[in-house]
Amino acid sequence: MLVLMAAAVWAQATPSVEEQQSLMKALSDGATSPVDMIRALEAHLAQFPKSTQRAEVELTLARAAIDSRDVDRIAKYGEPLLKNLPDDVILLDRVSFALLAKDDKASADRAYQYARTLENILAKLEVEPGKDAIRKQDERDRALGRTLLYQSRARTITKEPEEAVRVAARAFAAYPTEEAARELAENLNRAGHADEAIERLADAFVIPDPHSTDAARVDDRILLGEWYKKRHGSEKGLGDIVLAAFDRTSRLMETRRKKLLSLDPNGAQQNPMEFTITSLEGKRFRLSSLKGNVIVMDFWATWCVPCRVQHPLYQTLKERFPRSSGVVFLEMNADEERQVVEPFLEEQKWNKDVYFEDGLVRLLSVQNIPATILFDKTGNLASRMDGFDPETFVEQMTSRIKTILAAK
Repeated sequence: MLVLMAAAVWAQATPSVEEQQSLMKALSDGATSPVDMIRALEAHLAQFPKSTQRAEVELTLARAAIDSRDVDRIAKYGEPLLKNLPDDVILLDRVSFALLAKDDKASADRAYQYARTLENILAKLEVEPGKDAIRKQDERDRALGRTLLYQSRARTITKEPEEAVRVAARAFAAYPTEEAARELAENLNRAGHADEAIERLADAFVIPDPHSTDAARVDDRILLGEWYKKRHGSEKGLGDIVLAAFDRTSRLMETRRKKLLSLDPNGAQQNPMEFTITSLEGKRFRLSSLKGNVIVMDFWATWCVPCRVQHPLYQTLKERFPRSSGVVFLEMNADEERQVVEPFLEEQKWNKDVYFEDGLVRLLSVQNIPATILFDKTGNLASRMDGFDPETFVEQMTSRIKTILAAK
């Protein structure tokens, strides 16, 4: 990607032949890794400090620095780019982090402002309910929690403990993690709120966080014991605080889980028959209501040329098995952009009795379309056909459906 980006920019400019050759060599030399890209492009800029493409080369350097997690170069090349790319969320995140690593007041103040800008951008992002909504909301919340932690750390560096506490509490509320709870605890301790600091560190110790490590848990336990003994003389009574933290964080995570699931009722489902799918008109339909029937799902998309060939064959198959036969046919659309589906159906003069797959593609591992998947009367997967042979499709599927219908 770095090579393509830089090469595209190079093609649009008119540098000297010597500079062109140097840049092309740098791109070739740096193609193997971000670290090599940095080395090659910095050598190019050293040779051509007044390059007509310096801004574009520095953009590529910033991206390479982000990919290689080189915090010094992220700050060096990334921060100037924010003047022209003020809403670039990746740059805002990584530059904030890089500036905090400098651990000085001026850098921390700038990091705080960039993190505030990123917070405002994320706050305006609204995740639409439906397919993939849980992942998108989780990513948005995680990014928000992270940028609030940056603000808290900036205020720690600038020696504003109460503000650091306030923002750290918001970070934990936005995305409750071991890291956020520990940050809040440490800020509370610095601000002189020892008892509350112990409670928040207990939260860090017990909260279910898949991103935490065993080493972090050990550190939390050691620090928790030190703080508690300093406050009370021994660890007697610490267990009660830990148990209270467990109950508290368990309720918190369960509330968050329910909130995320409200965005997508299929998000945690592992049984296709428990899915709720959406019709073209937006009506919700539970597949469990079809149990007792053989279900035939046809996965297709507007961009799928073979799907257009299969469609009349699928209609012939449906005519062989009317609803009274105990067979239900569901046309499952797999388009990412749902707004294109209805105009396509009108153009092709196809029936609009269509449903969106709403996550079934992921659950059923549909890698290629068209795909036809059959479920028996009890809701178990009975057969599937990835792709199709136009010469044999109707007869093959007819035979499979009859076999499933006849099964006891």
